[in-house]
Amino acid sequence: MALVLTSPAFANNGAIPKQYTCEGADISPPLSWSAAPQGTKTFALIVDDPDAPDPRAPKMTWVHWVIQNIPADAQSLPEGAAERGMPAGALQGLNDWKRTGYGGPCPPIGTHRYFHKLYAVDTVLSGLDHPTKAQLLNALKGHVLAEAQLVGTYQKGG
Repeated sequence: MALVLTSPAFANNGAIPKQYTCEGADISPPLSWSAAPQGTKTFALIVDDPDAPDPRAPKMTWVHWVIQNIPADAQSLPEGAAERGMPAGALQGLNDWKRTGYGGPCPPIGTHRYFHKLYAVDTVLSGLDHPTKAQLLNALKGHVLAEAQLVGTYQKGG
């Protein structure tokens, strides 16, 4: 069995409900996972949008959420976990708004794709204080046992 990432709030390639975006409460969506490989010590999560600013002419990948050291026995993050508290040991990094925590979809134009990427990690990462996506990916090199992905879409006013 491969690592699987799902959300009770939206299907893979489905629309992300407004409450998880800048047009709603801007809270992090609930996420669940299963089938972590043997040897998993922690999980890491990155949520980003490769369609910024315009899906017809993307210029950058905008980072919405970065988390490291989610405990191996965790199998989900409840709705609003970014604001209400992470599982013990989990640390949130910096998003592209230069804030720690979650920033919901807020596309300036068109329908964007939001990639929720979960990594099963064979170690507890240390030495990272509120890492950016690049810093976390660098620290993960050689430590990723499995990866799962869930894609949601959002268009303002939708």
